[in-house]
Amino acid sequence: MTLAYWCVVIAMFLPWLCAYYSKKVGGFSGNDNHYPRDFLHSTQGEAKRADAAQKNSFEIFPAFAAAVIIAHATGEASQTAINLWATLFVLSRLIYIFLYIKDMPSFRSVAWVCGLLCIVALFIAAI
Repeated sequence: MTLAYWCVVIAMFLPWLCAYYSKKVGGFSGNDNHYPRDFLHSTQGEAKRADAAQKNSFEIFPAFAAAVIIAHATGEASQTAINLWATLFVLSRLIYIFLYIKDMPSFRSVAWVCGLLCIVALFIAAI
């Protein structure tokens, strides 16, 4: 399995990491497990922002996974390029999540754009 495929696996777990953090910071208890989405919706501060980061991570994941798979499948991109862009994507997402939780919206947007550019670069490499 290539480094880029491992990056897909890591990216797949990032939303759940955000959800875990949101629940931990928000004071999630066993009773909240009846309606965990209602609990997350009612949180504030870091917990609410971690939940928002979770949702955004779920939204961008399919495009990233598709880009990695397509870059591999076409055979046009070098493995080094695929690995580089996939690794940079994961790093940009980790930074994005941190900036989101810490309420730094301008820097967060820059990190989000960097992740999107990594996806675009993967598609371009596949041409």
